[in-house]
Amino acid sequence: MDFMIKKSLELIENGKVPDSVIRAGIKILSKKRLAQEGRFDPALAAQRYMDVLTMLKNSEIAIETDKANEQHYELPTAFFQAVLGKRLKYSASLFEHADTTLDQAEEAALACYCQRAQLKDGQDILEIGCGWGSLSLYMAEHYPTARITVVSNSSTQREHIQEKARLKKLDNLNVITCDVNVLQLEPVSFDRVVSVEMFEHVRNYQKLFENISIWLKSDGLLWCHIFCHRFLHYPFEVKNEFDWMSQYFFSGGLMPAASTFLHFQQHLQLEQHWQWAGTQYERTANAWLENMDQKQAELQPLFEQTYGADVAIWWQRWRIFFMACAELFGYDHGREWVIGHFLFKKAI
Repeated sequence: MDFMIKKSLELIENGKVPDSVIRAGIKILSKKRLAQEGRFDPALAAQRYMDVLTMLKNSEIAIETDKANEQHYELPTAFFQAVLGKRLKYSASLFEHADTTLDQAEEAALACYCQRAQLKDGQDILEIGCGWGSLSLYMAEHYPTARITVVSNSSTQREHIQEKARLKKLDNLNVITCDVNVLQLEPVSFDRVVSVEMFEHVRNYQKLFENISIWLKSDGLLWCHIFCHRFLHYPFEVKNEFDWMSQYFFSGGLMPAASTFLHFQQHLQLEQHWQWAGTQYERTANAWLENMDQKQAELQPLFEQTYGADVAIWWQRWRIFFMACAELFGYDHGREWVIGHFLFKKAI
């Protein structure tokens, strides 16, 4: 069986298998993952859920941060500029209508974030895990008297955001490069802390939430956007060579449950919770793949520069990554894996 799986992966990574067959295989693997985590067995689901909670509470804040950073950002910025929307939002966007474009969906998502986080001009705002600066720059533009500090683990991202801010003449944005495990900030400094698809790289929420509660002012709020399963949570682990997603794109990552944060309310208390259907991520990832395919000639030199002799395999791996995201979150019409938004206040 292992031999057959290995040969199948080789064919897929060498572009010998049609996308329709790859997508069908991803659906099968998604159902298999549900079964492994107890989706169809309540006793197993409860045991797995509690085992993961114990693991989270005994972990560092985040693990394998350097490897995760390398996996997604070893390609130059030009790749993401070609594939993502105009805001370079590397996370699920909000498609409000059937004909909504990726650029429009990015804008809609960012506007939704600011409304749900209750952002206002003049606030001190911290963003943890700022990516290519989609939310960072949006906040700086829309709240010109706010004082905005954003944190990335990537110097490449910091340089990109700083250059964008310079071109837009934004002087209210400070970019820090730091691993969240060692991030230290002044106590009682921020009215709002926001984060988009970074907490999936976190393990010990208790420690991180304690730090955030220290950084927040007394009436401050934490708002975050994560992808999650409706009630299962599980780590991405490389147990063998067939753990493809964990090995190449999400080392040290976690698929939280929509309820995971409820177990870590010692320092922050949940005020509000919202969900988007997983189809929002499905449409986002499919749009990324479409852009990638349309710009193959433009992107090929970047892949050759980055991956050398393995250029063809890595081109296909990125395509499979986008397909995997689309099919996972589109599973059962987006009703299994979803997008969660959470608003917390400081615990009394």
